[in-house]
Amino acid sequence: MRIGYGLAHEELIRLLQKTRQPFNVNSISQAGALAGLRDDAYQARTREVVWQGRDFLQAEFRQRNLEFVRVSQISSCSKSATEEVFHQLLQRGMIVRAMDEYKLPKWIRVTVGTPEQNRRFLEDLDRVLAAD
Repeated sequence: MRIGYGLAHEELIRLLQKTRQPFNVNSISQAGALAGLRDDAYQARTREVVWQGRDFLQAEFRQRNLEFVRVSQISSCSKSATEEVFHQLLQRGMIVRAMDEYKLPKWIRVTVGTPEQNRRFLEDLDRVLAAD
């Protein structure tokens, strides 16, 4: 389950409501999201996991001489090299986001996960980059 929310001026929210997909969040997801928002201890644990995971990933990227997370380090490297990294990670079950849409064709976006997920991502990334 994935859910997000936004805070904005009422007029902007009305405009966004016109463009959202129908049935994009079901009632079970909404109930879970509200429970999470009301659970201060859960939010504190989640923040701590994200902060620790972020620090861990940043240290690991520095150790690998990766700019966070530019997978095509050589300026002349083609967009297709980054696409290859993206697709190879996807084949391993590791979902990252290619950043072409944001005019950053040599980058991928990585979500901070649990310690186990972060370690697995780095193992998969190492294997993919070593294959290039």
